[in-house]
Amino acid sequence: MDLRSKRADTVRVVGTVLLVSGFLTSLLTMSSGYDGGKPYLMAAFLVVTGVGLRIEAAITDRRP
Repeated sequence: MDLRSKRADTVRVVGTVLLVSGFLTSLLTMSSGYDGGKPYLMAAFLVVTGVGLRIEAAITDRRP
């Protein structure tokens, strides 16, 4: 396995963890009945960052 592929796999895993944690934060906040917006802002930040990392890993892992 080459270094670029290994890095792309690591970035893909981190992106997936961020996506899951963002959605989990959102679901837990909805179920708790909290009315503030800060947890939703943090969840949105985690999801957007996770999607960005997954896109970066897909672009990096392309083979010519």
